This record gives sequence, C-alpha cells and structure tokens, in this order.
Amino acid sequence: MFIGTVVFDLHLPGITSLKEKRRRLKPLLSRLQSRFNISIAEVGYNDDLRMAQVGAAIVTNDKRFADQVIAKIAETVRSEPEINVSDYRVEIL
Repeated sequence: MFIGTVVFDLHLPGITSLKEKRRRLKPLLSRLQSRFNISIAEVGYNDDLRMAQVGAAIVTNDKRFADQVIAKIAETVRSEPEINVSDYRVEIL
C-alpha cells in the first residue's frame, strides 16, 4: 500500500473576505476530489485572506499511479487562473 500526499501553499490575490476566499477555493477542491478520487481539504492559513494551504492524499497499491495522480493534481492547481502556487511538497509513503 502506498499513500501519496501533496501540500500546496497558495496565494489568492484580490481576496477581501474569508467568505470570498472560501467561494474561490471550494469549487477547486470539489473538482479535484471528484476528478481524481482523492481526499482534499484546506489545512492551513485558515484566517489569512490571501493565503491558503491545501492538502491532498491518495491511497493506492501502485507507487507509479500515486506519482502520476499527484503530478496531474499539481498541473491542475497550477493552471487555475486566479490562484498562484507559492510552493508545494510531495511525499509518497
């Protein structure tokens, strides 16, 4: 069994309220969860208007598959027009 995790530090320019921040993040998180069948949540910077930390995890029996899914997740998040990826970290256990 392999567990692949990725944590993104995101910069959200132009956000003026926590409600707006959630409104921008929620569709992305839902889309990633349904498309890749992963667990995903906002895990940090909860009270910071313009920053968000999002963590995702996948459990599989194939390490290569975990690497591929995490690469596709990272590509999808980086392609979001209103969200900038400051940093991300990947770990396969």
